[in-house]
Amino acid sequence: MAKQLLIYEQVEPITISKHGNLSVKAGKDYKFAQFINSAPIIAAEFPNASMEYPIVFTGDGDSVIPVVILGLREEVNLYINDQGEWTAKYVPAFIRRYPFIFSSSDDGKTFTLCIDEEFSGCNEEGRGERLFDVDGEQTQYLKNVLEFLKEYQAHYQRTETFCKKLKDLDLLEPMSAQFTTPKGEKLNLTGFMAIDRDKLKKLTGDQFMELAKTDELELAYVHIQSMHNFNLMLERASGADTYMGDIRRDNNATGYRKKTKKKSTTKKTLNSKKTKKKSAAKKTAYSKKRK
Repeated sequence: MAKQLLIYEQVEPITISKHGNLSVKAGKDYKFAQFINSAPIIAAEFPNASMEYPIVFTGDGDSVIPVVILGLREEVNLYINDQGEWTAKYVPAFIRRYPFIFSSSDDGKTFTLCIDEEFSGCNEEGRGERLFDVDGEQTQYLKNVLEFLKEYQAHYQRTETFCKKLKDLDLLEPMSAQFTTPKGEKLNLTGFMAIDRDKLKKLTGDQFMELAKTDELELAYVHIQSMHNFNLMLERASGADTYMGDIRRDNNATGYRKKTKKKSTTKKTLNSKKTKKKSAAKKTAYSKKRK
């Protein structure tokens, strides 16, 4: 079955008739995310996420979202070990909210709480936390889940506003990253964008001050600084050895030479492929680890 939104398989609205006896045992097993090499984040997560992950942008047309890069190859998450443990200190909220998610109406005004019924922690044997009590009322656990997702959705909408502003100011540039493994294998990571530092410096005084007033200027520089975390990722990928890497503008992406469509990370992971030719190469609920 094809994955929905990267990690979700069988998403269904939560109802008392269907899920009245359902319990959820979340734990700390993140194997459900072991085959993704990127994950969406919201702007509120930038400070924490930037300490460990490269933050980039991806999307089609006017729809752009920030993501953290988790691996250099498709279907490889470098932050999950063989036991299913997340080995970084900060776990993105997109991962921690699993197996729950909001589905929205066509007009985006109504949200319905859903659950991935294929999650291994879903059961009717009472393991973990029940969604409804014996009287059919929402448990405190389910109420907490609802509040978490409401807050997440509110921050997501603010993040959309931030990304739209980056697009309107023409600050995003297509980028690619080339790496050479200790064994000489060449990898090419494409399909993402980054803020162009030179364009950021050329903003007018009014544009610059507007970004500063909304704290979006800080987000821009946090993103730029996070690009250095590619080095940390290379260490994870290579162990004691060292990859050679280069991050640069993607001259074959839209806005340079050939007009190509970039894939959305909400549906597919960032593009990672082998290449034979050598390339020149304020604290919120989201700052906690999933329990």
